[in-house]
Amino acid sequence: MQEDKRDDLPLETIHGEDEIELIDEPAAEPHVAGTAVEDAELKWYREVYQGDSMAQLTLRSVIMGAFLGGFMSLSNLYIGLKTGWGLGVAITACILSFTIWKTLRTLLPFLFRSDMTILENNCMQSTASSAGYSTGGTMVSAISAYLIITGVHMPWTVLTLWTVFLAMLGVFIAIPMKRQMINIEQLKFPSGIAAAETLRSLHAKGKEASDKAHAMGVSGLFGALIAFFRDQGFKGFTIPGMINFPGMLKGHPLGEWTFSMEVSALMIAAGAIIGWKIAWSLLLGAVLNFGVLAPWVAGMGAIDTTKLGYRAIVQWSTWPGAAIMVTSGLFMFALQWKTVLRAFGGITNIFHSRPDTKADPLAHIEVPSSWFLTGTALSGLGCIMVLHYAFQTSWWMGLVAVILTFFLAIVAARATGESDITPIGAMGKITQLTFGVLAPSNMTTNLMTASVTAGAAGSTADLLTDLKSGYLLGANPRQQFLAQFFGIFAGTLVVVPAFYILVPNASALGSDQWPAPSAQVWAAVAKLLSNGVHSLHPAARVGMLVGGLVGIIIPLLELMFPKHRKYIPSAMGIGLAMVIPFFNSLSMFIGGLIALILEKKKKDIAEKYIVPVSSGIIAGESLMGVGIALYGARDMFSAFLAPVKAMLKK
Repeated sequence: MQEDKRDDLPLETIHGEDEIELIDEPAAEPHVAGTAVEDAELKWYREVYQGDSMAQLTLRSVIMGAFLGGFMSLSNLYIGLKTGWGLGVAITACILSFTIWKTLRTLLPFLFRSDMTILENNCMQSTASSAGYSTGGTMVSAISAYLIITGVHMPWTVLTLWTVFLAMLGVFIAIPMKRQMINIEQLKFPSGIAAAETLRSLHAKGKEASDKAHAMGVSGLFGALIAFFRDQGFKGFTIPGMINFPGMLKGHPLGEWTFSMEVSALMIAAGAIIGWKIAWSLLLGAVLNFGVLAPWVAGMGAIDTTKLGYRAIVQWSTWPGAAIMVTSGLFMFALQWKTVLRAFGGITNIFHSRPDTKADPLAHIEVPSSWFLTGTALSGLGCIMVLHYAFQTSWWMGLVAVILTFFLAIVAARATGESDITPIGAMGKITQLTFGVLAPSNMTTNLMTASVTAGAAGSTADLLTDLKSGYLLGANPRQQFLAQFFGIFAGTLVVVPAFYILVPNASALGSDQWPAPSAQVWAAVAKLLSNGVHSLHPAARVGMLVGGLVGIIIPLLELMFPKHRKYIPSAMGIGLAMVIPFFNSLSMFIGGLIALILEKKKKDIAEKYIVPVSSGIIAGESLMGVGIALYGARDMFSAFLAPVKAMLKK
């Protein structure tokens, strides 16, 4: 699905079902619920895995991914500076790569002699996703906020090292989470499912495959048409992007409280994939937040009603929402301590030359724990050194930032796995709050330590989403990890110089050309916390305390009443609903409801078509959205290419 990832407009991306038990997956996924952990992994290895018998990590797959990802990183930079959004590129890259390669085979058959395998295209999308999304997210948030506060650009060498180290830290942190969240808990990661289904349809043969591919094509056209007539229009004909609900609440139109219906099929399609429990939990949390809590605290002065809207509300609701997600995510992580220790089990054998493959039949294909330790240590040290020498952050504060990032990345990854929303902005605010206490007067430290969390958490969630695709397709996770790792450098090579060209100085930010909404929020929070945590409104501090308790109470209720879990809301869903607009939660609820009705009334049709149709809508709307963004960014590309043209003339 589209990994439509926003930062402080946080669909960072859309990226749930039960947080404790194994989740019933769509028919496309291997169903292992009810079996022992080892049996579940062995079943996947015997019945699904094909990474040893099929080409996967090849030079052509990495080159294609690097090319597409580097190109699309420019569109993400443009969109991020304009709106605060970032578009996931995996599905788009899958379709573009398949189309480009087929065209090259037709035009130049003597050079391009064979098609890419489905696993090569899977590796390609990992490289493209890393290059196109993971490296640029911090540019439109923390880096731009740094420019706003200081008034000067950081040196390009510093920004290059910072971008590389953050992305590296994120992909290495993901290593121990993969087996826990994907192999064992089987979290959905809806964008991963959608990307896998897209690749299956592109490479499919046979009647059922043909039916699914046809359904995906029709639904993709439907999604593309919605995006086209909404965002571009034709001969003056457009459709509205939002339909506000009629009525008033506390003297303000309901639309100002985000009670609207978004004219987009993408979120509805995401809701069909994420499952019913997360879908109704999102709606419950949204109604409570925007219909009850926000109007209540607005009366206390915690929300600026003179500029009422999503941005004003989320400046308060981020704090209780993030608290719910953090405490519930870490509490669930602690409850799964046995399987977590198993994921780290290889660490004790780092210095042994022969892993016990009988005890762990997947040891030769999973990413080794030694890579986690070495990679996290080196990339973490790199981040700490840049923090110290470039931003004058003390060594111990840098270490705290890296350690805190590991735990908040767990929360962000779980949120992505359950709902397809990566709450990078909310996780960054937790770090900003922490350093509002540790370094209350240092706005630079506040911003850049939070940048560690946001940048790394985004890369972690992005890699796990790609690994979900690989899991469904039977890919070798170690090779896919390397593909993601290579993409870091391709993306950095493009996005760093592009940032300096597009934003020559601080005055460019906040202008009509580059509103940079995410950066404005990051800078505002850093300024607010420069006087310490007590500068937060009391309602925000109480909200954090209550939210933290709610994040623990809900999982405890699930443990106490296991037979009634389906009636207990998802803590992650409630928390997420407080950091995204009401209309996002409503759309996903509608999608979940449609899927539920189909599963009850037409089970065979639901099993066959829910995932491909949803994936098609996501792919179609995403592709059209990227295309319109690229068309709108034509002036940006001209500016980016101007220095190159000048050099060639000389």
